[in-house]
Amino acid sequence: MIFYRIYQFLIMLPVLLAATILAAGTTAIGSIIFGGRWWGYWPAHIWARLFCIMSFVKVTVTGRENIAKGTSYVFVANHQGAYDIFSVYGYLGHNFKWMMKKSLERIPLVGYSCRKAGHIFVDNHSPAAIRKTMQDAEQQLADGMSVVVFPEGSRTLDGKVHAFRRGAYTLAVEFGLPVVPLTIDGAYRVMPRTAILPRPGHIKLTIHRPIEAPAEGHELKSLMDQSREMIISSLPQENR
Repeated sequence: MIFYRIYQFLIMLPVLLAATILAAGTTAIGSIIFGGRWWGYWPAHIWARLFCIMSFVKVTVTGRENIAKGTSYVFVANHQGAYDIFSVYGYLGHNFKWMMKKSLERIPLVGYSCRKAGHIFVDNHSPAAIRKTMQDAEQQLADGMSVVVFPEGSRTLDGKVHAFRRGAYTLAVEFGLPVVPLTIDGAYRVMPRTAILPRPGHIKLTIHRPIEAPAEGHELKSLMDQSREMIISSLPQENR
């Protein structure tokens, strides 16, 4: 372990810091000049894979046959740790925009890059802000674009799946998009919320079959419960 820590500080962290700056800058500039559809995904896709490779984190994916290219989905995933982002970005294999907390926009360079790439910042401080969030989502979800949401809202502290919030499901019903549950298993062991540095590990990403969004909003709770149960079904007992 001591040699791995030396590697992390002397090689991994400097390389990944440089890669983060390069990916964020490339994404921002490319999105400004050419638009965020391609440039908002591929530089970060490569960046996320590099994070996993240099951290000695293996990611395996099952269920990719459940989704079709060029189709818009609302992906909902459990949130075990920081490596959830790298697993989904690097290995889902489907172009998407993140739906993320408004506060993340303040991260130097990265927040600006995400804004230019067209990722959706959730602002629920007022009815007008909520309407603006929905308008941004509607604009980005056109022409086969998808969105990824962590409906728990934040990373788990104990490794278990906690209550889901309604936002992602309201979006699915509003725009008539299928919901695709994603199970992330192993990211908590790689880097839980309380850790400063990752450790080598294996993350399993399971893509479940799409659930058609109901036509009526009163069925929202059933949609939330069904997707949550599908996510939990692919987790070991200690993480349910």
